[in-house]
Amino acid sequence: MKEMNKIDNYTDKEWEDLSSLLSDEQNDNKELLSRFMAGEHHNTIKYWKELREMNIDKEIDVEKAWNKLYSRLSENGLMTEAPVIRRSFFRNTYLRIAAVLILLLGLGSVLILMNNKGILSPNTIVATADNQKNLQVTLPDGSTVSLNRKTKLSYRENFGKHGRNVTLNGEAFFEITPDEKNPFVIDAGKAKIKVIGTSFNVITSNSDSAVEVFVKTGKVMVSDVEGTNNMILDPGFIGKMDSKLSEKSFNNDPNYMAWKTGMLVYAGQTLEVVFRDLKKVYNMDIVADDPVILENTWTTNGPVDNQSQETIIRLICLSFNLSYTKEGNIYHITDK
Repeated sequence: MKEMNKIDNYTDKEWEDLSSLLSDEQNDNKELLSRFMAGEHHNTIKYWKELREMNIDKEIDVEKAWNKLYSRLSENGLMTEAPVIRRSFFRNTYLRIAAVLILLLGLGSVLILMNNKGILSPNTIVATADNQKNLQVTLPDGSTVSLNRKTKLSYRENFGKHGRNVTLNGEAFFEITPDEKNPFVIDAGKAKIKVIGTSFNVITSNSDSAVEVFVKTGKVMVSDVEGTNNMILDPGFIGKMDSKLSEKSFNNDPNYMAWKTGMLVYAGQTLEVVFRDLKKVYNMDIVADDPVILENTWTTNGPVDNQSQETIIRLICLSFNLSYTKEGNIYHITDK
């Protein structure tokens, strides 16, 4: 079937967007709609819009509408001779049947393609709040995902049957069950991540907007949305990718994964760096009333391991002869 050959012309995300476009849930992807219409010969969207306008609150010239629909059906070989319509009841019945036939003519192949791609399957969405982290999600294939604060993960209920695709917004750590025939793909907004079996961290919410990937084990391929720019990341490397940026470097930050482990280690880092990490790992807002305080460097005797906020702030103040006050959720640090 010719229409079935179109299935690979669009990504899963594009088929999902087309579904939304046909349902009027979105109308801002003009490029995708134009590309779809250029290769679509059934005037799907035109007929769909006309049918939507045929609501019972409007005056319908049934004879004119039927003649128009009959003409289209005849052109497509669906009717060979005009039926004799003698009563309004039958006329409306034929109109409805014709409308359904045209709708099926235009939308049938699209729905078949969407169903075969698994796009009509409902979404499962898992999200974390501002004060929630390390929420672990086990996917149907056995892969696990740990979500940081303010993160959303979504995947279809038929996950694994029509690919292993998920969508991420925020930060999460993935441990992927190997499957060479069925790669694991993450839609990270401004980049796409593809793996077979590995463990890695993904951030989609950086201030510079680029998607950031840190690889712990295995290899990870990161590409931009268009698929024109790709990079392979080995263990220990961080890659950043969006439409304007593609770079990778070795990770020298021992606390990069502290949001997940809860452990922080410092060997001469400034308090400015420490306070930034504490914000990310423990959701602590710390303000130094004197900027000079931020220049102090801190070396810990051992890891700060999942301590309470009060214990951490007292430890810092004791190390540098500082004092603190708390206003709401903000710690203010001053010299004694």
